[in-house]
Amino acid sequence: MTSAEEFEQHRPRLFGLAYRMLGSAHEAEDTVQDAYLRYLGADRPAVEHPAAWLAEVVTNLCLNRLTSARARRERYVGPWLPEPVLTSDGTLGPLESAEQRDAVSMAVLVLLERLTPAERAVYVLREAFAYPHGEIAGVLGLAEANCRQLYRRAVRRVGDPGARFQPAPERQEELLASFLAAARGGDLAGLEKLLAADVTWWGDGGGRVSAARRPIEGREKVVRLLTGGGGRFAAGLDFTVAEVNGAPGLAAWAGDTLAGVVSFTLRDGLVAQVRAVVNPDKLDFVRRQLAR
Repeated sequence: MTSAEEFEQHRPRLFGLAYRMLGSAHEAEDTVQDAYLRYLGADRPAVEHPAAWLAEVVTNLCLNRLTSARARRERYVGPWLPEPVLTSDGTLGPLESAEQRDAVSMAVLVLLERLTPAERAVYVLREAFAYPHGEIAGVLGLAEANCRQLYRRAVRRVGDPGARFQPAPERQEELLASFLAAARGGDLAGLEKLLAADVTWWGDGGGRVSAARRPIEGREKVVRLLTGGGGRFAAGLDFTVAEVNGAPGLAAWAGDTLAGVVSFTLRDGLVAQVRAVVNPDKLDFVRRQLAR
């Protein structure tokens, strides 16, 4: 087996690792490609365990990228959201449990932005890939005790994942269908019944397309957004249900053009958070997924 063929066996897992670290599909692809070039140039007999070697390379490449990414996000126009990824095709690996789906959700990826690069690396390797602390220490070149401390700190800052688990996908799809019907029909009463009192709406246009520059907080304001002037977002668009980052979401279409991807966080049977990514640059990966 050639080095290129062997690398391809690891590519999906490496992409999942890089995406969780960076929150960006296109940067994750670039990172994995950099790792591929390093692997081709490596002394193969010296690489006893390719999976571990590649995970270490990708993790450290991501750590290097995170510093510059933070600076770019501080200058970003409006709220910054992770790039959405469709997960029904296994792009981010198996999502067979509530914990696995939670680990790739938009809500968790946003929370990971609170962490330092080292905390994020430890958290992702531990939570998403079940690495023992000893192996994480080897990947990061840190003492195991230090890694344990970083993990505890990350868990405190991200919060309890048990509180974020979503209802069954079938129930989520029912809620999304009701939400979409009420929003497009201007049904104020229907929307009020579906939205949590503290619901928050984020719109990521990146300055490329029109979107709220600040989060919209509270049921009354979100209803006004959906049924008033802000309702222009849905005007003339068609919507399809798609699995976005491990949970049912919506793809918005203007004819044959993907105009946005909307993800939801549900709590107690109500919509608690809505994240609409409409920045065209952040929709490229999903477009390519849909074109396959």
